[in-house]
Amino acid sequence: MHRITGLTPLTFLLAASTVIGTLNAPSVAYAQDADMPQTRAERTDYVETSRYADVVAFSEQVAAASPLLEYTHFGYTEEGRRLPLVIFGDVENAVARIYVQGNIHAGEVCGKEAVLMLLRDLAEGQRTHLADSLAILFAPIYNADGNERVALTNRGVQNGPTGGMGQRPNALGLDLNRDHMKADSPEARSLLRLVNAYDPHVMVDLHTTNGTRHGYHLTYAPPLHPNTPKEIDTFLRERWLPAVTEEIRRVDGWEYYHYGNVPRRGEPGWYTFDHRPRFSNNYAGLRNRFGILSEAYAYLTFEDRVRATKRFVEEILEFAHAHAGEIADITRAADALPVPGTELAVTAEYRRSAVKTDILMGEVIEERNPWSGRPLLRRTDNVRREPMYEYTAFKPVELVRAPDAYIIPPNERDAISRLHAHGIEMEELTAERASALSASVALEQYRVDSVQVATREYQSRYARQWFGRWERGAAQIETGFVLVELDQPKGRLAFSLLEPRSDDGLAAWGIIGAGATGRDETDQRPVWYPVLRVGHN
Repeated sequence: MHRITGLTPLTFLLAASTVIGTLNAPSVAYAQDADMPQTRAERTDYVETSRYADVVAFSEQVAAASPLLEYTHFGYTEEGRRLPLVIFGDVENAVARIYVQGNIHAGEVCGKEAVLMLLRDLAEGQRTHLADSLAILFAPIYNADGNERVALTNRGVQNGPTGGMGQRPNALGLDLNRDHMKADSPEARSLLRLVNAYDPHVMVDLHTTNGTRHGYHLTYAPPLHPNTPKEIDTFLRERWLPAVTEEIRRVDGWEYYHYGNVPRRGEPGWYTFDHRPRFSNNYAGLRNRFGILSEAYAYLTFEDRVRATKRFVEEILEFAHAHAGEIADITRAADALPVPGTELAVTAEYRRSAVKTDILMGEVIEERNPWSGRPLLRRTDNVRREPMYEYTAFKPVELVRAPDAYIIPPNERDAISRLHAHGIEMEELTAERASALSASVALEQYRVDSVQVATREYQSRYARQWFGRWERGAAQIETGFVLVELDQPKGRLAFSLLEPRSDDGLAAWGIIGAGATGRDETDQRPVWYPVLRVGHN
């Protein structure tokens, strides 16, 4: 595979996959008559969802039944549980690699069960033609600690599993789908090591909706950050997702569409969620990769949510199999796009559609959980069309011209560590290189006017908003400073992590300049953002 980074920490993963890479398709034999396991959901008639031990045992059994599957793990949770990974296909020689993840929110369990069922299909010899062009990495239970905190009261009025489900955050109380940029959790660090090692062209994240009562079995979202390479956004919005939607409508009669919610007050509109790369699909876009979010409708029955999610993943994979070369070419071209000198967004806002769209709205009936007596909602077939504007994409609000490079002082060790975790290419400066940069006329410092610190904690941090301006001028750079050039495949990601005005960067999370607060108005001394820039001429 091309350009594997972070290989050493994941040698055990790639070693496991080399066995798969030696297979020739004609010699593959499947355990067609073997006793294949059922998921816990299937065994209990969808009253319960799989626990961590169930997932491990199921994954090991189906992997043992097929030479195209290999069971391993890709890291650890806060409480020390191994994160299961099942690899399908020839990792080294695949045209495109796809990562499919379930259970990032451990109350949204349909993805976990759907992945397990799909793995069983592959073990039985179904859809194995996918291995002609794809290698697929399946992570069925990303939030393994949260999965074990089962309660009948988790997820409110979601329609099952009535026997309980896990909680949204991990053991630290962190929402793992807000942790892709700051990487505070061991789960996020484990995921970053995986994507640095395998460099999947596509990342698929499986969820269950909250909120609006609509008429879709499942909704989806591509990367929403406006800095996502245009070719990736266009391919997903105009070809891949419409093709999947049409095929599922044709075969199953179900309606899928862009993720959205209708506000309870004001003019109706179909609003997607947040553009920031703390979310998985948006993060994939800033890595120049295809990101696909799946949101099964919460008020379908648990069984129907599992089936709707499984069908979505199946059609995503079928399309990827048929267009693997094109997918790989688009990501390769995105990696080569110039970043220095490009105007990139640091903040964004919703972009309204030019015309109204007929959105399918639905109705629900109230049921009762037989074990707790608490109310549940169930989707009905009463669906109506309501015309409204769509807000399923974002446009830049504030643009900043990307520099050639950033220079980080060595005392910002935490920031440097996180950049390394993201796979950002860096160079520790020698005395000669540091001296040359100190004299550079392109050197820029960010003069801080103020830093607004949130009064309320969020995800165990206090968000910061920096205000100021970049100024040309001399600065003392010494041996040990770290240079991050933006002329690299992850240049867009590095920009969003290091630019002080970035609304999801290390400064915004209080990781860079952690001691920064609002300035005393009587203090006339200049305050500088700790990171320097080499401006683009």
